[in-house]
Amino acid sequence: MRHHRKTVKLQRPAAHRDALIRNLACSLIEHRRIKTTVAKAKALRPFAEKLVTMAKRDDLHNRRRAISLLGSNQIAQRSVTKLFGEIAPASATRQGGYTRITKLGPRHTDSAPMAFIEWVDFSVAPVAAEAEAETAE
Repeated sequence: MRHHRKTVKLQRPAAHRDALIRNLACSLIEHRRIKTTVAKAKALRPFAEKLVTMAKRDDLHNRRRAISLLGSNQIAQRSVTKLFGEIAPASATRQGGYTRITKLGPRHTDSAPMAFIEWVDFSVAPVAAEAEAETAE
């Protein structure tokens, strides 16, 4: 029986799975919304939400914990800075549920179910709205 076994394996070894989740989290922090499979989005959600909960209390210890979870490369360092500087303050009043998963339908090549995962407090502005704002100025 699988009682208390919450880890989604994603058909990968542990090290590969950890690297995948780290990269997805860095991409989510960097781009604010990513398109991935539903299974990967559901596996990413608890990891990303724990990062935001950690970042809401901005101190050296939590920054070092976030770096240890995301990695010590330049992309991860930039992601930690953005997480503590932009994403966590925007979610300061929210008690949880920082991410949203929107299902899109099957991918054309292999019919894998696809989804967007994004931050709830950050809305990605459509390109048309940005173009209208630039022409209005």
